[in-house]
Amino acid sequence: MTFTIELTQVVSKEVKYLKAECGVRYWEDGEVNGKTDDEGTLIPLRVNDAWCPTIDLTTGVIEDWPEGTTADVHYKVCDDGVYKLLDAEKNVVRSISGYVPKIMSPGGSGYGDYVIMTVGTDGQIVGWRVDLDGFEEEAE
Repeated sequence: MTFTIELTQVVSKEVKYLKAECGVRYWEDGEVNGKTDDEGTLIPLRVNDAWCPTIDLTTGVIEDWPEGTTADVHYKVCDDGVYKLLDAEKNVVRSISGYVPKIMSPGGSGYGDYVIMTVGTDGQIVGWRVDLDGFEEEAE
């Protein structure tokens, strides 16, 4: 007779990008170029009912951000989001869903419910800092 056990192996992987899919409840909680974005029609990178930026982790710059556009967002997302860490080739290394991770709220305490950030004219997120808590799996 043989017995089988499951083992978890810790693997370290380099990540370069964060791709977010934030299900925004209230678009009017954002400003684009100083104007309230009541319907969410002004914010770049909106896909259907979600805001979907891809952020370079090293620089804090949002990819494909239109030059000259500024944004100040305080989006209520709660647990309607998917956040993916990507490698340099943009393959998914780790994906989490649910609460907003701290990395998405450099502009204040998001309490796991809000995306809070200011984006400059060059796509740079003001006060950007990398905090990958929530992405690392806990060993049992």
